[in-house]
Amino acid sequence: MNRKDEHVSLAKAFHKEKTNDFDAVRLIHTPLPQIDVKDVSLKTEILNHEENFPFFINAMTGGSKKSLQINHDLALIAKECQLMMATGSVTAALKDESVSDSFKIVRQINPAGFFLANIGAHNALENAQRAVELFGANALQIHLNAPQELVMPEGDRTFSDWLDNIAEIVAKLQVPVIVKEVGFGMTREAMLQLISVGVQTIDVSGQGGTSFTQIENARRPKREMAYLSEFGQSTVISLLEAAQVTRSFEVIASGGIRNAFDIFKSLILGADTVGISATILNQLLSHGVEDTIEMIQNWQEDLALLYTMVGKKNTHSLETVPLIFTDEVWQWCQARGIDVRKYASRGQNEIPLRF
Repeated sequence: MNRKDEHVSLAKAFHKEKTNDFDAVRLIHTPLPQIDVKDVSLKTEILNHEENFPFFINAMTGGSKKSLQINHDLALIAKECQLMMATGSVTAALKDESVSDSFKIVRQINPAGFFLANIGAHNALENAQRAVELFGANALQIHLNAPQELVMPEGDRTFSDWLDNIAEIVAKLQVPVIVKEVGFGMTREAMLQLISVGVQTIDVSGQGGTSFTQIENARRPKREMAYLSEFGQSTVISLLEAAQVTRSFEVIASGGIRNAFDIFKSLILGADTVGISATILNQLLSHGVEDTIEMIQNWQEDLALLYTMVGKKNTHSLETVPLIFTDEVWQWCQARGIDVRKYASRGQNEIPLRF
């Protein structure tokens, strides 16, 4: 079986609704929202581009006949739901033009769509340019996946050139660049490294959703590295780490997003937009295009209700919503010196009082 098809099959097999660190984020209820649903705007800005909704279809697949159909369907969903969309890694198409149609299909289905191409950090500038040109991508994702590569039987074993490659691509590519993890999360130290070489948009992509160490271990004959199946920092923890860095960069949240409430919590924790992969892919493979469109449109409607519930008219203002943390998230904050009290008292000065 094609490795990309294996990834899709294993991702679906391992997908399940499970608890993750989003469940440790508790909103403090606002009894007097003082706005109407009609006052709410869900718009957000990312990559010098305005999006109607603060979430998008994140990188999944490409590079085979089966994935051509999946990308066809995802592009159709993105068009119908007015969402930005990323393809999976286009490295396969850079090596073998016969699979390039599995990526080009997204532009054919949605000519006016805002698309992100995706490559690994081992690629140099030339491949980054080819990836963007493949289907006229509006921006480029560079993914970081060292744990996946190390568990992958045929994976890379050299990572010393990654930061240099990223620096050159950011400096010379003619479209915006995102650097993203693939489900292992980030720390403030890693983000500062990326910012130091010019990166302006970071997808923290935390643990809690699809585990690529679990997927790659399932491809190993002895499956002896199962101890890495839950490796990494969660999306919630990664967003808290990002908040410790002076905000000179855009933050994307992804990893373990199950529903509109997880999107909402990500935005409250500082994300500019939210990427979803596994939940959308599983819905598509299990129930088809129409049901997936319905699910996403329900999320869009739900978000307007959630914004209203906390009395916020736009995405940017969600960063003042008060909340508390429990369980391992609280413990992480204590160990890493993150002041959880400031989150519980956010927005106090905004409350109008009448005497």
